[in-house]
Amino acid sequence: MPKFIFVIGGVMSGVGKGAAVASIGRILQGYGYRVTAVKIDPYVNVDAGTMNPIEHGEVFVTEDGDETDQDIGNYERFLNENIYSVNYMTTGRVYQTVIEKERNLEYGGRCVEVVPHVPEEVIRRIREAQRHAKSDFTIVEVGGTVGEYQNVLFLEAARMMHLSRPKDVLFVLVSYLPIPKNTGEMKTKPTQYAVRTVNSAGIQPDFILARAECPLDGPRRRKLSVFCNVSDGDVISAPDVDSIYKVPINFEEEGFGRKILKKFGLRPKHRDLADWRKFVESIDESEKPVRIAMVGKYFATGEFTLSDSYLSVIEAVKHAAWAQKRKPVIEWLSAEEFETDPKSVQKLAGYDGLVIPGGFGGRGIEGKMRAIRFVRENGIPYLGLCYGMQLATVEFARNVLGLKDANTEEVYKESPHLVIHTMPEQESLIREKRYGGSMRLGAYPCVLSAGTNARRAYGTKEISERHRHRYEFNNDYREDLKKAGLVISGTSPDGNLVEIVEIKDHPFFVGTQFHPEFKSRPLVPHPLFMAFIRAAAKVDSSRTKLRRSSKGKPAVE
Repeated sequence: MPKFIFVIGGVMSGVGKGAAVASIGRILQGYGYRVTAVKIDPYVNVDAGTMNPIEHGEVFVTEDGDETDQDIGNYERFLNENIYSVNYMTTGRVYQTVIEKERNLEYGGRCVEVVPHVPEEVIRRIREAQRHAKSDFTIVEVGGTVGEYQNVLFLEAARMMHLSRPKDVLFVLVSYLPIPKNTGEMKTKPTQYAVRTVNSAGIQPDFILARAECPLDGPRRRKLSVFCNVSDGDVISAPDVDSIYKVPINFEEEGFGRKILKKFGLRPKHRDLADWRKFVESIDESEKPVRIAMVGKYFATGEFTLSDSYLSVIEAVKHAAWAQKRKPVIEWLSAEEFETDPKSVQKLAGYDGLVIPGGFGGRGIEGKMRAIRFVRENGIPYLGLCYGMQLATVEFARNVLGLKDANTEEVYKESPHLVIHTMPEQESLIREKRYGGSMRLGAYPCVLSAGTNARRAYGTKEISERHRHRYEFNNDYREDLKKAGLVISGTSPDGNLVEIVEIKDHPFFVGTQFHPEFKSRPLVPHPLFMAFIRAAAKVDSSRTKLRRSSKGKPAVE
């Protein structure tokens, strides 16, 4: 019988439920079992596509075109498998289905109630995900924190599943143990209250993952055991680590995977985390830095800087750097700073490469184009993703082709030279304000031109990559841009949609209409990111030679 593990959060959000799900999955996978993971988002949004990227984090696009939570990306990276739309649900999506079924009389004329019909729909979706993946283990992450109104119905679904199949369902509570500076003592009380809150929903955790700055000690472990009704051995220490990819190794040292199997009455078919251990070792062995600048606009939130808005891009850079024994040093630069202080763009000279990720709207785009122009003219490797490709095209049209008013229709419709314009199939959707889930989404094929950086990076003629956009390269300017030196290195199979642009006689200058970051995996880095880091490493090497030849003179950054 398939097994189900529910992972729920205590005390506060952001404690690492997604990392826990992915790590448990990786361990069980290493034991020879087939694993899939499900994410439950307690938002009323139907999908993550309309959520604020600063508040919620990155929108991750699946192979079949679903706009999902960033944790789906973590699942894919750890399990090295595609996760599909069937594995993602939100409150809005669940209610939408229940209402549609009611309208279609699928409840046989009965009165439809929040309980049990909403939890039953949640259970149906969880089981459908299990059947789709044919998994032995389905690990379900319940978003949010216990005690919030938003996830009560999902906890009820978990309780109902456990009631019907008690031997096939386990609960893991991921809870935070703070260490107040004024006392210096790790506190268990918040977790005790979190467990009582879970108990009030009819659920008793089988395991407590004790998240903290440092490892859990004996007295704290015993206290959690006594007050939370969990045996000593089922309180798992989960201290902070310098890389999320080390979490499975820590869990293994705690015997977490074997304890899960024991509760289910199972044994490892085999134990093989050798490839993962080797990858983790490569992280520590990568000492020589490669400095990558990322210019975006979804970093700032008050006095804090967040990276979750571009999580997949950051991880893809790391995967490629570690694979080449380089230590990734990623720094976030504000596009708006380059607008208010144009001279500040010169700081890019101190980096080995520049990435401009996807985005929407006009804020900060002039700053981004100043950055693009600087690296184009100064031979610094560049990788533009989606919007980064579109803005690279606009910058080239302005400053090389000479179309000073060139722009993208997304920002300035009145421009006489819209080198980036609305996709024909998107025009009616925008006019009718049908925005949710209506972009060009999911995997599409692309044909690569011989002799280009893209073709050399992939090593093949045809590829498939994931998309998320409404605007495209305007073919009315295609020939003029090509004559000016812009290389069209990748197109849709019919040749109509420009997918990749490049520039000749440059160390590496590539822009993609698609999002290659979504397909990068720790054990299988993405070829475009590999090529980008390879070019950036050469920039660093040339600087090293310059330092050596300066014979004690100040290094030029």
